[in-house]
Amino acid sequence: MKTINVKVIPNAKKNAVLEEAGIYRVYVKAPATEGRANKALVEAIAEHFGVKKSSVSILSGHKSREKVVEIG
Repeated sequence: MKTINVKVIPNAKKNAVLEEAGIYRVYVKAPATEGRANKALVEAIAEHFGVKKSSVSILSGHKSREKVVEIG
């Protein structure tokens, strides 16, 4: 299992995953309401790393832009 630090940017124009200095910046189209940005984050990370969505989980930072995500 791999743990990564993520900074989420909601309401972006397109979904994208960029790595900068060991921190992943994840741009998602979804707004940061009702967990939509978290769901979009899980989908974007799963697609980027080529794993199933069920293999990606948010360990901490559910209500923050800075999160710790586990990829298993």
